[in-house]
Amino acid sequence: MPVEIKICGLSDEATLETALDAGASHVGFVSFPKSPRHVGPEHAGELARRARGRAKIALLTVDADDAALDALVAALDPAILQLHGHETPERAAAMKARFGREVWKAIPVATADDLTVAAAYSGVVDRVLFDAKPPKGADLPGGNGVAFDWDLLAALDPSLRFVLSGGLTPENVAEAVARTRAPAVDVSSGVESAPGVKDQDRIRAFVRAVRSGG
Repeated sequence: MPVEIKICGLSDEATLETALDAGASHVGFVSFPKSPRHVGPEHAGELARRARGRAKIALLTVDADDAALDALVAALDPAILQLHGHETPERAAAMKARFGREVWKAIPVATADDLTVAAAYSGVVDRVLFDAKPPKGADLPGGNGVAFDWDLLAALDPSLRFVLSGGLTPENVAEAVARTRAPAVDVSSGVESAPGVKDQDRIRAFVRAVRSGG
């Protein structure tokens, strides 16, 4: 199966179209005011309508409550709820039951011990997303342009459906996929020219690198 490619943190029509035209299988919109990639519900909904039927739509939130999620899901109608906060397995299960959407849970990784957290979400979420643990003092739970040691994933259960994220770029993603055998990759800062500013050439290069294997 081809590696799935998610371009996350899209916030304007031009770079969204670039991601779709390049062949991204998933596009992501961030609802987290601290993030430079944050988009409000109305604008995110407009972008989601452009993408519908061309790629799967993911909504990234951080410890959002039900009222906020109700409004966001109504605006975007996402296929995927991507959780980047401290959501417990119980909270993830409740969100899946409430909204009937695919749920991905981000797991921050720095050491092998961090991977044990993923076991608690097995059978609860549809996928775990392994992201680099944020640097000390960082405001954002992801999108920090930091990679973790991919070799830590060598001991994973081969049947685990996971997404690889954290510090991926057009220059390193082929190596990352080869070393981890990741079935899906997720990029945000690695295809930017500045925080929150997507670069069309880097989006194309990222997709091309995944598809060509280098």
